[in-house]
Amino acid sequence: MTPATHSTLFPQAPDSADAVLDGLDPEQREVATALHGPVCVLAGAGTGKTRAITHRIAYGVRAGILQPSSVLAVTFTNRAAGEMRGRLRQLGAAGVQARTFHSAALRQLQYFWPKAVGGPLPRLVERKIQLVADAAAACRIRLDRGELRDVTAEIEWSKVTQTVPSDYLAAAAKAGRDVPRDPAEISQLYATYEDLKRERSVIDFEDVLLLTVAILQDRHDIADHVRSQYQHFVVDEYQDVSPLQQRLLELWLGDRDSLCVVGDASQTIYSFTGATPDHLLNFRTRHPGATVVKLVRDYRSSPQIVHLANGLLSHARGRAAEHRLELISQRKPGPEPVYTEYLDEPAEAEGAAHRIRDLIASGVPASEIAVLFRTNSQSETYEQALADAGVPYQLRGAERFFERTEVREAGAALRGAARFGANDTLLDDAVDLPSQVRAVLSTKGWTTQPPAGSGAVRERWESLAALVRLAEDFARAQPSATLGDLVAELDERAAAQHAPTVEGVTLASLHAAKGLEWDAVFVVGVAEGMMPITYAKTDEQIEEERRLLYVGVTRARQHVFLSWALARSPGGRPNRRPSRFLDGLRPGSSTTAPRGPGAPVGAGGIEHGSRNIATTAARPRRGPRTPARCRVCGRTLTDAGEMKLMRCEDCPSDMDEGLYERLRDWRADEARQLGQPAFCIFTDKTLMAIAEAAPDGEAELARIPGVGVRKLNRFGADVLAICAGETRDSHDEEG
Repeated sequence: MTPATHSTLFPQAPDSADAVLDGLDPEQREVATALHGPVCVLAGAGTGKTRAITHRIAYGVRAGILQPSSVLAVTFTNRAAGEMRGRLRQLGAAGVQARTFHSAALRQLQYFWPKAVGGPLPRLVERKIQLVADAAAACRIRLDRGELRDVTAEIEWSKVTQTVPSDYLAAAAKAGRDVPRDPAEISQLYATYEDLKRERSVIDFEDVLLLTVAILQDRHDIADHVRSQYQHFVVDEYQDVSPLQQRLLELWLGDRDSLCVVGDASQTIYSFTGATPDHLLNFRTRHPGATVVKLVRDYRSSPQIVHLANGLLSHARGRAAEHRLELISQRKPGPEPVYTEYLDEPAEAEGAAHRIRDLIASGVPASEIAVLFRTNSQSETYEQALADAGVPYQLRGAERFFERTEVREAGAALRGAARFGANDTLLDDAVDLPSQVRAVLSTKGWTTQPPAGSGAVRERWESLAALVRLAEDFARAQPSATLGDLVAELDERAAAQHAPTVEGVTLASLHAAKGLEWDAVFVVGVAEGMMPITYAKTDEQIEEERRLLYVGVTRARQHVFLSWALARSPGGRPNRRPSRFLDGLRPGSSTTAPRGPGAPVGAGGIEHGSRNIATTAARPRRGPRTPARCRVCGRTLTDAGEMKLMRCEDCPSDMDEGLYERLRDWRADEARQLGQPAFCIFTDKTLMAIAEAAPDGEAELARIPGVGVRKLNRFGADVLAICAGETRDSHDEEG
């Protein structure tokens, strides 16, 4: 057996301790034989870390150095713990405890609770949502389903970072949390949530760790009991430990140093949950005499994929980047990574589906292919494209698009609006299908601008925005389509995608793909605004986005495809650019490429995907257009919002604030009178552009993007009167 076949399991247990070491590469062997003192294993993606640590435990057991019952191996998922137990059994080391942090803590809590506290352990509540909802009701704070999930996530973050309700405001500000509600409200909800738990004698998932920590801190006799049982600890995925898990680990250890940790700072992608690589990066500081072993031989991916992965991290910044591992592929050469630029997102999905169909025809099993995206809301386009191509698929870690609660609710609202038609006041001033859909979905939480942050509220908005985009595309393809036609289209899509699939292509978010691998991986939507995601603002957040892409690329064994779309929908403005993370890696790009959303796209050596000929030919051809330029700095503008303002977002504004506020007040009154969302009159960006230009005539007002002939005829007189400083109320005049 050679290192290149590292994933092959022994058909039967090795017959001696030395036989356990057979087939390990030199670094894996060094890990396996380092049985004393603190050990830190820095293991890159695909380097056989699970193999190394299970062989370490098995070698210690078979050599008589470790007693199976004295070893506790902890990891983060039940799947990983189960895999570890299975490998240990095959290596002749049955009896070793391999558990998640929560599972190990819960066993100890159940055993010691009667002695430490008395009586039975309070009931464990597996889902907090209802308790958080009850806390909100008690505080008279109204939360929708998405906000409930986001507030729940904030409570979980607070608990794993050992933050009490009274300290939440300061802790959230210090951590730069993008909070879903006013921090004072979350602090109040958190405190009420804790009160309700005490009243009802229940505990939650995080309490399992908190209470175990409290007992071990307060009862030295119990801590000594635990330490006498477990004398050797192994922690997998150590870059993902939270402060609370680290504290529990320290209490398990006591003053001993029989600890082996395994991790890779370059795969830290869960900081939003409280995970931090600091414990891994500071390990040698806390344990100056630690044995440190680096695993860099990559047995998973081809040299071409490893070269790309190394290149992604070569431009990284920050502490994790300082400790990055340069991987060395141990596989035979494979195909080069494929970079493909598409005109729009549907074309990108169709292109991926066609390539997948070709791969399957060439002999790659569908189950060995994955499509990975940044947000779950992107799945619908790929579900549809694969269904249209007759390719079976399965979603991992998310509901199918048409099964999501917000999508079902939106469908019901659209169906009702289509049924009642002219009797629905929402549709009175909606002149076309897309505006009708926007008007209906605005009652379900859709807005012109996405909410801040990355939680459930944002995910809900993304799903509704996907429906708006679908309506726009549908209306473009069928200009005479009605709302009823769109509802029928949605029903057909939902029915087609509910077909049961057992064996198929995996659709998953990049976060859900961690720890998995496939022969072929399609990383889609690799464009600015999605990779990195729009709401990643700080350097730390940007770097975590880079690591997320690194994790996606390193899931692939042989084939990796990276793609992006220049426009969101067919016929849309092609103002997107490939992700900055690909600068210097994709053909025709350089590391000095501009970073902004308006940067030019380098196309040398990149495949250009396209939709089918009929679709392409149906689009109206546009003549050459004079580029819009910033009236302040002169830079070419491509972002739609900036083009409305006729300046860069960060260039100085000469807007008349008073005029802007008067325009907003007028718009709000107009929206109330017409019974439609304010954005249907003018968007915020258009109002800002008007306030900056302060037009004094129709010709000047008409030149402002977002006004148009129809709105000029309907609202022009009012807007010009406000710009001239006149007080005008058209509704009063009409009455």
